[in-house]
Amino acid sequence: MNCDWVKENVVLYIYDELADDAKYTFEHHTQHCLACRQDLESAVAFKEGMAARPVHDVSPNFLAANRMKLQEALEGAEQSRRFGRFFFDFAGWMQQIKLARALTVALLMIGFAGGSLTTYRMARNEKPGVAAPTPVSEASIAGIESVVPTDANHVLIKYDTLHQQTAEGTTDDPRIQQLLLMATQNLRNSGVRLDSIDLLKSQAQDNKVRDALITSLRYDKNPGVRLQALDALKGYIRGDVRVRDAVLDALLHDDNAGVRSEAIGLLDQVRADSSVREALKALARDDKDKFIRTQSRRYLENTPELD
Repeated sequence: MNCDWVKENVVLYIYDELADDAKYTFEHHTQHCLACRQDLESAVAFKEGMAARPVHDVSPNFLAANRMKLQEALEGAEQSRRFGRFFFDFAGWMQQIKLARALTVALLMIGFAGGSLTTYRMARNEKPGVAAPTPVSEASIAGIESVVPTDANHVLIKYDTLHQQTAEGTTDDPRIQQLLLMATQNLRNSGVRLDSIDLLKSQAQDNKVRDALITSLRYDKNPGVRLQALDALKGYIRGDVRVRDAVLDALLHDDNAGVRSEAIGLLDQVRADSSVREALKALARDDKDKFIRTQSRRYLENTPELD
């Protein structure tokens, strides 16, 4: 038993995730090793201190943005790891199974119970010639594959769970709206994001939809998607400070000239706002884009100074 192993497993120990034999070995080592015992005491104190702190709600905007960043990072790691998939660390796998056997048994029991319950419900609900409706659960959806408008207020959505499925309905159907909101975060297909935002813009009075549009405007890597989000939000710049701030941020920091040009045009209606005026002054003086400088000066000239 060495100190490196203890340091690697101290978190598992304080959260009671070590197997019984590993737990005994861990405790035996820390009883005779002062340095490792001090590390353990520090970890326990940190855990207790964090547990005592209040838990704050995470804003949907922040959560969605970080999900997008995490998915991008995972996709990059997946590509670099493809070659390594041909090699299998059998010893490491066996060690993980050894340390997590209780969790494995629990998951198997939950899976068996869930499968039995689902089979029972399907048997009760099944009617001859009628397919039982499939509920949409965000946790069970792997991704949105396509969004196809079928008429003015109707959409066909194809999405993946364990098997690819489809859902069809009007854009004001809560189930369809949930899928469209998920589609705005589909990093694999910008066309899906464009179609979903185009359909969601008629529902932008809903706060959840507006949050998703703001997130797309701030963080989407595709300038076409950001332009689509700008168009969907244009009716809410005057009445929603979050929208105004997101559009102003696009004007100041977006790396696409088209997005910035569209953003400054939309801000014309709120150019008397103090934060917008300050931004326009800086842009009129220093911006590298001639169009942005000219438009900023014109808006300032047509805006009376406020006392």
